[in-house]
Amino acid sequence: MKCQEFSEITPVLLAGGLGTRLWPLSRKSYPKQFSNFIGDMSLFQASAQRLTSSEGLSFAAPLTMTNADFRFIVVEQLQAIGIEPGAILIEPKTKNTAPAILAACLYAVAQDRDAILLVAPSDHVIPQVAAFHAAIALGLD
Repeated sequence: MKCQEFSEITPVLLAGGLGTRLWPLSRKSYPKQFSNFIGDMSLFQASAQRLTSSEGLSFAAPLTMTNADFRFIVVEQLQAIGIEPGAILIEPKTKNTAPAILAACLYAVAQDRDAILLVAPSDHVIPQVAAFHAAIALGLD
């Protein structure tokens, strides 16, 4: 498949984790993905920023998987960096990554049967965004 054969990639941001292993910096009410550990943005904001369109790649608004406690933080942090929040799916219970990805897939396919998703944790650091985008584009060719 060539990159030109589809219109956009839907980024799925996984942001439901509690981050309890980094206590006291990361707390149940405000876990690590929403904290500023590196630079001026939170890990979540940096992940969302990394999944915005660039030359050769077109990303839709993110689809964020989180829990009810964090839904307002998600919207606030995305708006603070000028990103349309897109759909926010609330996990009824934190059950790790696989069920969250399945829920995102079911939602995306209901919206667009040919949806292409890129699933990303919201607490990773990838400083070389151009190289990251190049690797994504290679995977689509």
